[in-house]
Amino acid sequence: MSTAISRRQFVSMMGLGTLSLLLSNTKALARSIETRIVEVSNNGQLRPPQLVNKIIKTAAEWRAQLSPTVYHITREAGTETAYTGRYWNEHTSGIYRCVCCNTALFNSKTKFDSRTGWPSFYAPIAPENVQEKSDRSLGMSRIEVNCSRCDAHLGHVFDDGPEPTGLRYCINSAALLLKPFV
Repeated sequence: MSTAISRRQFVSMMGLGTLSLLLSNTKALARSIETRIVEVSNNGQLRPPQLVNKIIKTAAEWRAQLSPTVYHITREAGTETAYTGRYWNEHTSGIYRCVCCNTALFNSKTKFDSRTGWPSFYAPIAPENVQEKSDRSLGMSRIEVNCSRCDAHLGHVFDDGPEPTGLRYCINSAALLLKPFV
């Protein structure tokens, strides 16, 4: 019995091996993409911006970590019904963090009552910690707000907020986790 392989078999095996190697390296590369964020202590102290690895997970990994509602809002750009989220009428002082990755997003000092039924802030805790991108869904032109570290959908930003910025970051409660000041 001969163990020799044909040229076609050899090329095919090499192609599959190369493809496998590329796929594994692509996954490793995707998990090592960096972004700049500002870390914030639980008492609100900001640290200098630093490079950190983005948090990249598969849909299955996110589903295992998050409730169905939180998954829908943060990973599928859903929106909770107005006046139903746990933070729309919250007055506790603290840091609002990303429910998916714990990145500091908003300080309660910038929260205001927008009378919209969603938690609203006039500024993020650090501009590095949120990303803004154009959203033309639902026949509207809006600016979507995402977490810079894990790309979680947070909500939208509008230009009808109070001074000093004139902005209203209208954020889903389900995308947030409030950590009271210590």
